[in-house]
Amino acid sequence: MTVVRVAFTQATWTGDKESMIDLHEAWMREAAAAGAQVIGFQELFYGPYFGITQDTAYYGYAEPIPGPTTQRFAALAAELGMVVVLPIYEEDQPGVLYNTAVVIDSDGTVLGTYRKHHIPHLPKFWEKFYFRPGNLGYPVFDTAVGKIGVNICYDRHFPEGWRVLALNGAEIVFNPNATAPGVSNRLWEIEQPAAAAANGIFVVANNRVGLEDNEYGDEAVAFYGSSYAVGPDGNVVGEVASSTENELVIRDLDLDQVRVVRERWQFFRDRRPDAYGPIVAP
Repeated sequence: MTVVRVAFTQATWTGDKESMIDLHEAWMREAAAAGAQVIGFQELFYGPYFGITQDTAYYGYAEPIPGPTTQRFAALAAELGMVVVLPIYEEDQPGVLYNTAVVIDSDGTVLGTYRKHHIPHLPKFWEKFYFRPGNLGYPVFDTAVGKIGVNICYDRHFPEGWRVLALNGAEIVFNPNATAPGVSNRLWEIEQPAAAAANGIFVVANNRVGLEDNEYGDEAVAFYGSSYAVGPDGNVVGEVASSTENELVIRDLDLDQVRVVRERWQFFRDRRPDAYGPIVAP
């Protein structure tokens, strides 16, 4: 398969889990009807972005894998013949919780999970209260549409993860986010294109959108959407999505570009891992 039709979403928190799941199921059906072969949802798609506060009540959003949400979307993937990148709050066991994305193949097979490696702990991003750091490495999943990897939100600030995913064979890396305005706006514009170009991969970067004041009142932040896909040449594919509105985005990615760009630049030939020791020094 050369050209892959990719869908990705950006949504505002509705106020309850079931309506968020229903919305994303409807979007998945709409994307399939439009010919999309793979879809990726935003970070922690069925809940609010609870990192804004530190409250044990939000542990209740965690689910096992397999669990009800994974099973529901695995069945839908099989029904529609569609690959799914499904970010959820994972309960490995009581008190052992991860920020995770499940990758489901087009026949409904759960291929595996990626657990977010880099966990921020900053004002209104108190994630260490909710998540352990990921411990499953940087897996690449051989799906019906090609080789897929995942980086979750804060991971995108660390170039080493992108490189490991590329070295592990990823052609498309999904990067689900919950990113709020401020110093991140400029980084949002440049980091994923830079990662795509440096590693000769496609990146699909989607972000939550809208103000979650139905959950947090005056403490809420307004997520800015602006989701996009970018090619291995560093150029955005199509338009950047709305900064204010819910949106299902669909783009065509030509995976032949991975070979074209890598053979043009030869970054993998010319890299010098023997000289990079300080990168992994504690």
